[in-house]
Amino acid sequence: MKHLIASIVLIAPALAMAATPDTAAQKSAKATTPVKKTAAVKKTTPPSTARKVAGAGAAAAAASAAVLAPRALNADELALADRVHTGNIACELGQHVNVSKDAQNPGHFMVSGKGFNFHMSPVGTSTGVVRLEDQKAGAVWLQIANKSMLMNQKAGQRLADECMSPEQLQVAEAIKKSPPPSLLDAPSK
Repeated sequence: MKHLIASIVLIAPALAMAATPDTAAQKSAKATTPVKKTAAVKKTTPPSTARKVAGAGAAAAAASAAVLAPRALNADELALADRVHTGNIACELGQHVNVSKDAQNPGHFMVSGKGFNFHMSPVGTSTGVVRLEDQKAGAVWLQIANKSMLMNQKAGQRLADECMSPEQLQVAEAIKKSPPPSLLDAPSK
């Protein structure tokens, strides 16, 4: 209870000071600015102006497409892209994730499924994990030897888990047959 009261005592003056200049500025702006009333005039645009506006819209669309164009990948990222498993990959709970190469952008991938569609590019990691990211959507596809996972970092949730391509399924079965030694066991002599 002491902490709550102390917090309120410390925050209240800061909030009061922050609100005071805005109120004063608004009052002074209202007092100095005369109110002007103008009659509404309907303007018609000639056809040449409409063409200019349409041309400006096309230029804006081209500029936004240039901004949305994916970045060029370096040699390490292109090598990492070769390791990505593609195709329709089965996941737990009956989900499927379709990972396909982007034909227009080498090294980039389209990762889609029920309720999501991401344009991803490879990101290098220190652990050797294959990681694809869609930075705008905040989605991450992680691929290790025996399974893959799709996560939405912005929402903090897994979209698909335990996804296994045929190659990953073979590795998972091999691990079940002969599990690797535990890191916690004493080393054999």
